[in-house]
This record gives sequence, structure tokens and C-alpha cells, in this order.
Amino acid sequence: MTSPLAALFDLSWARVFAVFLKELVQMRRDRPTFAIMIMMPVMQLVLFGYAINTDPRHMPAVVEMREDGPLTRAFLASLAQSTYVDIVAVTQRAEDGEAMIRSGQATFLISIPEGFERRLVRGERPQILVAADASDPVAAGGAIAAIQQVAAQAFAPEFQGSLSFLAPSPAPYEIVMHRRYNPAGVTSFNIVPALLGVILTMTMVMITSIALTRETERGTMENLLATPVRPLEVMIGKTTPYVFVGAIQVAIVLTVAVLLFRIPFTGSFLTFLVAVTLFILANLMLGYLISTVARTQMQAMQMTFFIFLPSILLSGFMFPFRAMPAWAQAIGEALPITHFLRIVREIILKGAGFVDVVSDLWPLTIILLALATLALFRFRRTLD
Repeated sequence: MTSPLAALFDLSWARVFAVFLKELVQMRRDRPTFAIMIMMPVMQLVLFGYAINTDPRHMPAVVEMREDGPLTRAFLASLAQSTYVDIVAVTQRAEDGEAMIRSGQATFLISIPEGFERRLVRGERPQILVAADASDPVAAGGAIAAIQQVAAQAFAPEFQGSLSFLAPSPAPYEIVMHRRYNPAGVTSFNIVPALLGVILTMTMVMITSIALTRETERGTMENLLATPVRPLEVMIGKTTPYVFVGAIQVAIVLTVAVLLFRIPFTGSFLTFLVAVTLFILANLMLGYLISTVARTQMQAMQMTFFIFLPSILLSGFMFPFRAMPAWAQAIGEALPITHFLRIVREIILKGAGFVDVVSDLWPLTIILLALATLALFRFRRTLD
């Protein structure tokens, strides 16, 4: 028996070089795999280096303004100049602010009560109420602390002259924080509902792309297309069974969330079913589209992971969506999971209904139709 050391010295470098050239040729022929191998580290560097930020800025805030005086205007001006919050609306009706924070249009509701300045001058220490959407504790945490500093900086120049008696500490006002939808800041309330979108994305896209690519590898897809069945009929028939698989996954996740993690389901269940159905179909169409591009099951898996990474990082699942740069948010808005995560959190945690989530339902519908059209076009072009 030849020892490994003897075999090493008995190598034919000409044959090794021939195998090396063969592998290079094979790599050149398998261009999708080679492209993914090059682009994956580049994408990871860009996403983790530029897009991920755990210190969110420019969080949308709505102001319920029941007092319009110089001190109030100074406070609002300081808020507008700060980088932590952006005032997206000013209203005098509490219902408007509540609707905006429930639908996700605003993260903070800042309420300045009537008679605030009069009570401030009298030394009665009036309150400024700040309601924060704490369904994402990380996103709300930084800005909550910043509002305290903004108020101190805004009122400091005003507490001079005749109002200098208000300058000494403690502050002649009080900022009261109300954490909505997750008062205790429980992380599972934010993560577990969002896991539904992650699980459906991973399984629906991968299973569909691999199953259809396997049909192509075995030659059975071409046999199917030789029958009178139309491409659209093939697409519907191939993807429909996985809708039921997705429904089973949804039932499992919801059961565990409610019974094990004690997460309350407070919103419209019918609206939830509509959103889940649209999201499952969108992921199935994405997997179907991948299957028309990939030549092998290995390529289908690689493309699935290439899409899965930005879906996790740019959707608001792990990191606050508002903390990302504008270009990253633009990419995130094109992902089905971004809109689904907002819908799920708003329905489960905030008690939202159809009207509250329609702003994310229609983009999800457009993404579904676009993916279905591209998948059908690619399917006919590559398998006719």
C-alpha cells in the first residue's frame, strides 16, 4: 500500500494542471454560480458597512398641538432641527395622531396640552405627553432619550429675563413617556410576529425554486409542456399546493406565538389572512422566477440565499428600517417581506384593520403582480 507521502511525490503535475484547466472551463460555463460567489461578499460588505445602523434617526413624529405660544413654537423648532425626529404632521385632534401611530405613519405622538404655557409660568410643572410606538423597542429607544435633551435645549434660551426663575433645576415641565403596544419592551413581541415573514420567505422561495428546477433537470418539465397545458396553467398548478404548506406554517407560528410567548392578537384576522395570502403568493412567484433563471438545483439554492440576505437585513426584521440610508430603504421597499412585517406587527400588536394597513397592502399586491408577470415571461421564453 502506497503511503500518502510517497503518493505526494508520485504526482503528475501535468495531470493536475489538466484537471485545473478543466475546472476553470467548468467555472466559466457556470456563470450564475461564479457571479454569486463574487457578489455575495460584496453585498455583505455593503449591507453591513453602510446600510445597518442601530441608532435610528429621522423618526417620523406627529404633534398634537393644543397650545400655540412662543415657548411651544421654540420646542417645535428644536424638534424640527434635531436629527432624531422629523415632524410629519401637526394636528389639534387626538384621533388623527392615534391613527397615524397605529398605521405606522408616525413613530411618536407628541402632545402639548392646552394651557401648557400658562401653567409653566405659574410653576405648576405641566406635562408634555410623548406616546412612542414601542412595537420595535430598538427603533424607539434612542429618540425617546433625545426628546428630553431637545426640550432642555429649546426652553433654556426662553428661561431668561422675566422667566429666569424657571431656569433652576428641576425643569419646570415634565415629559411623560407612554410606550404603546409593548410597554414592557419585550423583544419577543417584536421578533416572533416578524419571524412569520422570515419563515415564509425562506421556505416558499426555496421550495418552489428547487422543486421546479428539479423538474427541468429530470426532463419532465419539457414533457409537460408538450401537452396542451398552457404556461400560465402550469404556473398556477405548480405553485398552488405550496399555498397550503404556507397556511400550515402560518397556523403553527400563530399558535406558538399566542400560547407560548403570550403575544396578543388584537387586530382584524380577516385583514391578516388577506395579507398572508398575498405574501405567500409573492414568495411563490419569486421562487418560480428563480427557477426560470437557474439551470440546476444548486444554482436555485444559491440565488435563494442571495435574495434571502437582503430580505433579512433591509426589511426591518433585525435592524430599524428608519435607521438605514435612503438607498437601502428604497431597496427594502421593493421587498415583499418589508411590507408584510409592517402589516403583521400593526395587526397583531396595534389592533390595526384594513384601513390602517392598506398603505402596505397595495405595494405588496403590485410586487406580486410584477413577479408573476416576470415569472410567466421568463418561463415561456426559456422552456418553449
